Amino acid sequence: MNEENKMSRRQVLGGLSAGLAAAVVSPAFGSQGANLFTVTGPPDLTDPTTKYPKPPFSPEFQPWPGLAGKMTPRPDHGEKSYKGSGRLAGRKALITGGDSGIGRAAAIAYAREGADVAINYLPAEEADAKEVIALIKAEGRKAVAIPGDLRDEAFCQRLVAEAVKGLGGLDILVNNAARQQTKPSIADITSEQFDWTMKTNVYAPFWITKAALPHLKPGSSIIATTSVQATDPSGDLFDYAQTKAANTAYVRSLAKQLGPKGIRVNGVAPGPIWTPLQVSGGATAEKLKTFGGDTPMGRPGQPAELASIYVQLAANDASYATGQVYGAAGGGGQP
Repeated sequence: MNEENKMSRRQVLGGLSAGLAAAVVSPAFGSQGANLFTVTGPPDLTDPTTKYPKPPFSPEFQPWPGLAGKMTPRPDHGEKSYKGSGRLAGRKALITGGDSGIGRAAAIAYAREGADVAINYLPAEEADAKEVIALIKAEGRKAVAIPGDLRDEAFCQRLVAEAVKGLGGLDILVNNAARQQTKPSIADITSEQFDWTMKTNVYAPFWITKAALPHLKPGSSIIATTSVQATDPSGDLFDYAQTKAANTAYVRSLAKQLGPKGIRVNGVAPGPIWTPLQVSGGATAEKLKTFGGDTPMGRPGQPAELASIYVQLAANDASYATGQVYGAAGGGGQP
């Protein structure tokens, strides 16, 4: 091949490459002036210290178990902010305490990630639960409401059976419901109150997990909501702190049992999070005024800020994470 032919060939190839490059960057649908690829700048950064309300607060106390709809300021569960991307498409989740707080945030996120969701709650929380059910259905997902008291073993077994029936299966279990009541001294905790806390926070996850295991296949995920109280307990949460330590052990022990079966078990350890748990007896009036103010963030967390953790722990791409406890405490406490 002579030099003239070589040059012509290079010119042809160069022109073809330039044409392809021009086609990629040139406007598509030129009549509308739209580009095939739009170059945008980096996303806006949000300062986490000013993202949500800071103390001092002046909340109104509510009788147990409290309603998110009556809180001031109202908690953010991600109703308007959480955007899904199909990470849990086709999955089937049961969440206890799914009417408000962290459980509600997880339920909203799961639905927007493509999962069908069953929530459990106390009958007194029906107003909050109806809002969650509507939000799940708005995403085109199955929503199953199962009210009832987790202190009853028979109900816990029925809860799982109804969730499996309503969802058509089960592969995500979130043991989140809890009771927390502040008492200044062990002398102020009656045996009845101690039993109530233990049954809700420790017995119920035991009963529910036993009932759920026959339905969980390899790839399924169990998530427990524990707390920084497990490792840095407050003096006025004597019984609650013990249950959160038990929840942490639940995660680490059960993960070893179920790892060979391909079922992952993890936990989330929140710090001060703005939920009905606090305003319905979980904190003193004095503590509520400054709630979350002693963290490095200078404020309490919102349930929406934990939703992505529950999604990640249930997603297939977290397949090597089991027996772990993930903290979310604004810089304070340890998981």
